[in-house]
Amino acid sequence: MINYKIGTIEAIMLILTIVVAHSVLSMPTNILSSYKSASILNVIYVGIIAIIIAYFIYKLLKNFPSMDIIDISEVIGGKVFKNLVGIIFIIYFILSASLMFRNFCESIQILYFPMTNIIFIMALIVISLSITNKLNFNATIKTNVIIVPIALVSVLFLFFTNINRFVPERIFPILGEGVFNTFVLGLTNLSAFGGIAYIYFLPPLLKDISKFKKVTLISAIATAIYLVFTIATLLFIFTFFTNVSEISPLYTATRYIEFGSFFQRLESIFLLIWILVFACYLSIVLKFSMNIFQKITGITNNKPLVDIFGLLILGISLIPKNLAISQSFEKNIYPYLMIAIILILGIGILIFANFAKIKQIHNVNTNNSLYGRKEHIN
Repeated sequence: MINYKIGTIEAIMLILTIVVAHSVLSMPTNILSSYKSASILNVIYVGIIAIIIAYFIYKLLKNFPSMDIIDISEVIGGKVFKNLVGIIFIIYFILSASLMFRNFCESIQILYFPMTNIIFIMALIVISLSITNKLNFNATIKTNVIIVPIALVSVLFLFFTNINRFVPERIFPILGEGVFNTFVLGLTNLSAFGGIAYIYFLPPLLKDISKFKKVTLISAIATAIYLVFTIATLLFIFTFFTNVSEISPLYTATRYIEFGSFFQRLESIFLLIWILVFACYLSIVLKFSMNIFQKITGITNNKPLVDIFGLLILGISLIPKNLAISQSFEKNIYPYLMIAIILILGIGILIFANFAKIKQIHNVNTNNSLYGRKEHIN
């Protein structure tokens, strides 16, 4: 299991890694194609809700210090329920990571290696991840602290360097295709805040549990700000995304950056940053999935699991026949999967656990009160 404790900054960067990794794929395109001129308003609205949800999760977890969602599941439902919840989270992490991994590798292949078989690209990345994950967890965490801030700054850089190309009128009409589409159907964009899933597993990992609230709120707020800048950049530059060269819309936006005749074609630098972020994302998924598997099986040595889970990600990522299928998962299945598992199941477990704890405390107080009365009578 993960026995390396992480600090406040490291925990925040861990959550932001998930969001940044998703944003370099087709997630921004899905938001823009669905909500058009209302995309920025929708992201702000969903961001506020996500911050409230993250704070609510913190309040629920606060009553169970040094316990994650798997430990809490065992408390309220025993080992069977614990194993079921653990398997659900493993499936969610591995399935979503595998299909997004396929999406990412397809993008790299189309952009830079059109003559290379996709299997070779994916296999090389999985092999490197397996080697990295056989090291201590702090290798990935410390890499996150360096790479993720650079990725965040790169999006701000992308926004301000393209500002002369912006067409602000594209924000109108502000409500896009209507109030219902923006504020009701738009709630599915909570999936953009996929880092919330890892809040459930943070308490046992934090060096200072008193910083849990700070980690939760800062990561949620930073995610919302990051997504607003990302969506605003793409909305103000492009009218729509239709062709295959815009598989990664952020990558396409980098091609517009110019600093005279010397600094041009900076997209390779951005791509390198995003490859490192995505590698960190996959590494985090592997670590947390293995940690859950160890908890539900009792296995102490996780090194053999690295290769098994790496091959599992590779195998699942090869199932889709083409890019369209993996992108369809990201657009049509992943949002509802995230909401069902992370928001409904996860919060449901925590609410039930808190009610059970309150009831237990009430029963103890009642018994103590009755015992005190008997002693007084005697």
